[in-house]
Amino acid sequence: MAEGVGLTFEVKVHRGRRITIPRAVADLLGIEEGSRLRLHVEGDRVVLEPVRDALWFAMHGPSLHGPKVAYIGFEELEGESESEQFKR
Repeated sequence: MAEGVGLTFEVKVHRGRRITIPRAVADLLGIEEGSRLRLHVEGDRVVLEPVRDALWFAMHGPSLHGPKVAYIGFEELEGESESEQFKR
């Protein structure tokens, strides 16, 4: 998706200040249960963005996210996999 061009949704803040990410947005960005998001404030705006790790980039080819800029070796991939499994 081009920078500055996108979808707009209105969401409601629920008890405990929780919001629900619309399915279309979650599907578009690959956000699923257990995904990590970074939240930051820009003036009076709240910005959420997915946190991408080496494993995610290794699994989602460069065609969607620009050219590959680094190589991840098997040992590093295995370590990341074990780390993710330990978290769950």
